[in-house]
Amino acid sequence: MIRRTTKELLADSFVELAQRKPVNKITVAEIASNCGMTPPTFYRYFRDKYDLIAWVYVLEAEQFLGKIGQDGYTWRDTLRDGMRYFSENRRYAVNALKHTSGRDSFIAQKTRLDLEYITGIIRKKLMTEQLPEKLLVTVKLYLYGAEHYLCEWLVDDMPIDWREVATLMEASVPEALRPYLFE
Repeated sequence: MIRRTTKELLADSFVELAQRKPVNKITVAEIASNCGMTPPTFYRYFRDKYDLIAWVYVLEAEQFLGKIGQDGYTWRDTLRDGMRYFSENRRYAVNALKHTSGRDSFIAQKTRLDLEYITGIIRKKLMTEQLPEKLLVTVKLYLYGAEHYLCEWLVDDMPIDWREVATLMEASVPEALRPYLFE
């Protein structure tokens, strides 16, 4: 039997509510009540619903980001799995981006998480604690563009298929990063 943690139950409750109503209309009291808890329980685990939204994304993203470098799993695989995730969860993601001040928070959180994983891969391959400054700037420039495009693709409901977006994101990886992300 798999037991869900309190944090996971609160997250499930929020995602369920977000399928039915705009995120800015969901209260902490509703999130807690929907899963049989109280607001004080919610606040033991999260500062606010935006903290919960970020936690949900990190939890979901770690399913594919955490596999980078294992059994030949590369950034290419992460791009495909990530775009599939956003395609399958588009309604929820758009709700969170359109009905909150969450777009900037989402971009910052996703960029921070992706930056952490990519720089970790590169540091491991270079066997160093610190990335050369130019390489770090290259990673950031790539991620800033990719994250903003992802939000545009989601919110503007662009007709381009998620597989094509993943392919284009892969093609846009700067040459300086390719040896670290694809080999």
